[in-house]
Amino acid sequence: MSSQIIAILVLGGMFVVATVLPVNIGILALVSSFLVGTFVFGLEDKEIFEGFPVSLFITVVGVTYLFSVAKLNGTIDLLVEGGIRLVRGRAILVPWVLFAVAATLTALGTFTPAAVALLVPIGMSFAFAYRISPLMIGMMVICGAHAGAFSPMAVSGALVYGIVVKSGLTISHAALFFASLGFNLLLAAVTYALLRRRGEESFVERPDGDATADDVPTGGGVATAVRQKTIAVTWRQRATLVALVVLVVGALAFHLQIGFLALAAGAVLAVLDRENLGKAVEGISWPTILLVAGMVTYVGVLEHSGTIDWVAHGAVGLGAPLLVALVLCVIVGVTSAFASSTAILTATIPMAIPLLLTDSLPVVGVVAAMAISTTIVDVSPFSTNGALVLANARGVDRNRFYRQVISYTCVIVGLGPIAAWAVLVLPGSF
Repeated sequence: MSSQIIAILVLGGMFVVATVLPVNIGILALVSSFLVGTFVFGLEDKEIFEGFPVSLFITVVGVTYLFSVAKLNGTIDLLVEGGIRLVRGRAILVPWVLFAVAATLTALGTFTPAAVALLVPIGMSFAFAYRISPLMIGMMVICGAHAGAFSPMAVSGALVYGIVVKSGLTISHAALFFASLGFNLLLAAVTYALLRRRGEESFVERPDGDATADDVPTGGGVATAVRQKTIAVTWRQRATLVALVVLVVGALAFHLQIGFLALAAGAVLAVLDRENLGKAVEGISWPTILLVAGMVTYVGVLEHSGTIDWVAHGAVGLGAPLLVALVLCVIVGVTSAFASSTAILTATIPMAIPLLLTDSLPVVGVVAAMAISTTIVDVSPFSTNGALVLANARGVDRNRFYRQVISYTCVIVGLGPIAAWAVLVLPGSF
């Protein structure tokens, strides 16, 4: 049995054990990274540690810490009320507002995880306060971020366009952008339709304050109108709002690491509010961080050992162009659920170039399908976006919510790449 097959079997075994037993899969993944990396692939400790997601670790710690401070001093409640006023009390519109804002941010050049990190904590607090499905809110924010991710100004859009053009092929900026926008808009609509009725059952806690079921008239399971409350703004909340503005400007305008910015802002606010100084650390989602860091480290071992390339090249060797395109979409989708989408795009788009040079398949269709397959699976709790949703959920049973996110991810990973292939590649091959 080859070492690559052993590594893949270990990955599958981790999921089985974590499903049957109440153990954090991140612990299993870290242990497996050491055992497989050392005894199967002969890697040094330094090579194994290279896969540890330092940037992701800092991002999740920083964002959850800052918004823990903001929750304790009442700023999150203030923002939620502001969102309600923005849509004139029609809470049913808030998920779509978040989708539109996320799409606009990424289309204008914001890195996708940064947009998600800014919007998910507010969206999840809104979901908790008004008993809207947190899964639906979180996934619609991610869909929105992906919808704008392939504009000419976006990081991913520029990356994919540059790789394709460098190979001598031509591709339309607009076609790539609108393919992603349309696909993610459709995915958001389906997500909204299927999950909008699963609000109240998602929570195990009541909102803080005086909100009750009577304050949230519902229609089809989603609040349609909300009684607006008047909240006095304290100096702590004003300081927090200023800190959030600085966070947004620093991340979007100056492209500074959002995790470090959030940690700095949270630390300053916590020192100013010494009453809640110690409590803020308790809001950091350590189980999520352990889970994500462990899984990403293990996938880093697979990448370093060549297992990912081994699987991808095996797919290319299948021969039939249409089948190869489908297999590539599925492979990049499955892989990207555990690893950096940007890295996967950079590594796998070139693999499709020889296939595209044969003129047997539509260039735009294949590239767009692979790009979409790579990004839509970032709802996974093992990616930055999915981890932020999992970490910022309020008032939920963590284990149950984790299973919900995993179930949603499995559906997206299982059907999303196939749907992208069927819509964008299959029609152009005849």
